Amino acid sequence: MTMSRLAALGREEPSLLALAQRLLTVAELGLPAMLLPGKEAFAFTMAGRRAPDGSWALDRRGTSTRYAAITALGVRFLPEDRQRAALGGRTAQEFTGLLVESLPGVTNLGDAALIAWAAAETGHPKLSDALARVEALDAYDKPQYTVEAAWVLSAYAAARDTVDVERRFTSARDRLLKARIGTGPLFPHATAPGLLPWYRAHVSCFADQTYPLQALALAHASGDGDAEALAASEACAQRICALQGDGGQWWWHYDARTGGVIEGYPVYSVHQHAMAPTALFDLTDAGGSDFGAAIRKGLRWMTEVSEFSEHPDVREPLILDELGVTWRKVYRGDPKKAVRAVRGLTTRALPGLRLASLDRVYRPLSVDRECRPYEFGWMLHAWQGGRI
Repeated sequence: MTMSRLAALGREEPSLLALAQRLLTVAELGLPAMLLPGKEAFAFTMAGRRAPDGSWALDRRGTSTRYAAITALGVRFLPEDRQRAALGGRTAQEFTGLLVESLPGVTNLGDAALIAWAAAETGHPKLSDALARVEALDAYDKPQYTVEAAWVLSAYAAARDTVDVERRFTSARDRLLKARIGTGPLFPHATAPGLLPWYRAHVSCFADQTYPLQALALAHASGDGDAEALAASEACAQRICALQGDGGQWWWHYDARTGGVIEGYPVYSVHQHAMAPTALFDLTDAGGSDFGAAIRKGLRWMTEVSEFSEHPDVREPLILDELGVTWRKVYRGDPKKAVRAVRGLTTRALPGLRLASLDRVYRPLSVDRECRPYEFGWMLHAWQGGRI
């Protein structure tokens, strides 16, 4: 017997089911406002602006192809009428069609891979064209950013039942597995040396873990089973869960050589309510372990931000229901991300060195008042998709 992810959450912790449902309502409220005039593209971000009376307003800034594709991947799980409400009158497949038509002008591998992934998942008739654009932009003899390489593999995994992608699928799968440094469970920021400066080649971020573990889980599930891919996905997931903060925080920067944390902040809302659940749920669905406890612990952070517990004067909600946003992150407020830079340099020479004095000087008490559409795309994907 299977049950939905929301039903399972309600069984384990009813108060968190109410929180998840609240967040999903916020997502469906917020997405239409993120569409640009013409309703064919999504803004890059919605930036909060405080009025003299203390209320908040939102300003659309920029445009993002990849965020639009991620949004389509999540919105596809909604009933058709709610898909149209979120996507300016279009279904997820119809909106993906706009992205597919834009592919001749897309030059970023990650953007193209996400569009192809969305085309595969929505059953778009021009999936082959989308995959051809991915192949044209990819180069397996050159390093790629790990996140983008993971999206390529996810796209091919999703397309395997429809299009013959076995050669490309195998190359993408092997590239991701070989990207790891030594026998460590974590993934670096790039698939091979040469793309990053030497002094930060060991620094990887949370996205460098979740997207590969998700892609390898999907690769395992897409065929007759792939024990090596599933084991790599499981090892990565187990490690980031072991490193999860006491308050449920999914930390930001890791040492891909040692599997330790380099710098925990910022803590991003999207990691807590969407990206970690999406990846870990997909791994469980593929035959991996049950990571429900870690998912619930991370979700709880959204309303119990432990960073604010000793500082009630700076406490503020991260979920603004009436605006349809979740504020983007809690961070240190250090100039030019100084803490991350210092820890990246010091851990290059001395793995594990933390310089605890930085934690006392730069406390994580600042809030980034932005919200981006992909945050809601992955939220819908996490909680409306899959079976467990």
